[in-house]
Amino acid sequence: MEETNTPSKYYYSIGEVAAMFNVNTSMIRYWEKEFDVLRPRKNKKGNRLFTERDVRYVHVIYQLLKVKGYTLAGAKQALKERFSDYEERIIMLETLDKTRSFLLDLDKALAEKQKKS
Repeated sequence: MEETNTPSKYYYSIGEVAAMFNVNTSMIRYWEKEFDVLRPRKNKKGNRLFTERDVRYVHVIYQLLKVKGYTLAGAKQALKERFSDYEERIIMLETLDKTRSFLLDLDKALAEKQKKS
């Protein structure tokens, strides 16, 4: 997965969340069934509405399963034992990614300004 920027909307559709992590919507629905922490709200039509916190849960689950290679049972156990540690790491990754994006944008703007001078 490419590191994502921290979400900035109040609610995200399942399609938007799946796109953030380059997985199918069926994978997100499966994780929702398997992991108690992941409980997005549903509107009257039954569409899932993911908050920033829900997206962070998906990010933690993604990191454990797809990046670190945990089994489903191993990821569940890790979340039970050390969820706050994983959540803290995800927050740090998101902050670093935002900072990196800011610095790259700043560098680009400075380079363009220098070219004009």
